[in-house]
Amino acid sequence: MTRHLRIVALLLFAVLLILALPSSSPAQIAVGVSIRIGPPALPVYAQPVCPAPGYIWTPGYWAWGPDGYFWVPGTWVLAPVPGYLWTPGYWGWAGGAYVWHGGYWGPHVGFYGGINYGFGYTGVGFVGGAWHGGVFAYNTAVTNVNTTVIHNTYVNNTVINKTVVNNVSYNGGTGGTTAEATAAERAAMSEHHLEATALQTQHEQMARSDRTLLASHNHGRPAVAATARPGEFHGAGVAAAREAHVHADRPPDTRGNTSYNASTNHSTDHPQTTTHANTANPSNGNRPQNNENHANSSRTLQQTHENNRPPEHESRPGHEGGHGGR
Repeated sequence: MTRHLRIVALLLFAVLLILALPSSSPAQIAVGVSIRIGPPALPVYAQPVCPAPGYIWTPGYWAWGPDGYFWVPGTWVLAPVPGYLWTPGYWGWAGGAYVWHGGYWGPHVGFYGGINYGFGYTGVGFVGGAWHGGVFAYNTAVTNVNTTVIHNTYVNNTVINKTVVNNVSYNGGTGGTTAEATAAERAAMSEHHLEATALQTQHEQMARSDRTLLASHNHGRPAVAATARPGEFHGAGVAAAREAHVHADRPPDTRGNTSYNASTNHSTDHPQTTTHANTANPSNGNRPQNNENHANSSRTLQQTHENNRPPEHESRPGHEGGHGGR
C-alpha cells in the first residue's frame, strides 16, 4: 500500500511539474512558409502622397494564403520607435522552395534580397529619407510628399537614368535576383529588431480576406496596389496597378515652402543633397509629386557610404519607377 502511495505521489508531482513549466504561445513560434511556385512580378503603381510627418513608406509585396499569392498594398506607416527604419520582407529560393523572410523595424536597413521595390528601396538600403534628431526627413526625389504640408524634406540630385527590364519579386531560383547580403547588411540583421506593427499586421489580414487581391483574380494587376494609410482600401488615397508599358505624364513638381537643410546636417546614409526652399515650379504649380514604379524607366543613386553601395536602379518622380533586375 505504501509503495502504491509513493507511485501516485510521484505521478502527481510529475504532472504538477509539467504544468509549472512555461509554455510557448503561437505568437512566439516562427513558422516559415515555403512555396514551389515563385511570386508574380511586382505591380506598377503610383505612390500615394505621404499623409503626415513621421510616416515611412513600406512597399507592397506578394504574400501567400490558402488560395495562393495575394497582394499586400504598399502603405505609409508610423515607425514604432523614432530612429527606426523598415527592412522589407522578401521571397528567397532555398532548399528547393521559395521561402518568405518577414520584414522588420530596426536602426538600420538589413538585407531584403536585392529586390528593387521602388520609392527609395533600391535593393540595397533605403534612400527615401533619413532620421535627424528624432525627426524624419523625406527625399522628395523618390517619395511623394506635399512640401506645403511636410517641411522636413531634401532632394537627392545624384541620380541618373537607367533602363531596367523587369519587376522581379524574389531572390535566387530561376530568374530571381542574385544579390547576397553585404557585411553591413548582415550587421544590421543582427541588431535589435521590432516586428511589424499591429496596424501592419491588420493591413495584411485585410488584404488576405480581399479576393480581388489574389493573383489568380487580378493576374498581377491589383485594383488596390497602394494605400495612404494601413487598412484604407477605398478612397482618394488608393492607387491601382497599371500596365507595365504605360508611361504616365510627368506630374507637377512640389518643392515649395520650407525644406530640410540637408547640406548642413545630412545623414551619412545619403550622398550630399541640395534643398529647395520657398520655391516651386511655376509652370506646374504648387502641388505634390506623383512618383510611380515602372519596369522601363528608373534612376540609379550613386552611394558613397559602405552601407549603401550603388544600386542598380531607382524610381523617378513622375516616371514609372524600377524594381530589381534579374
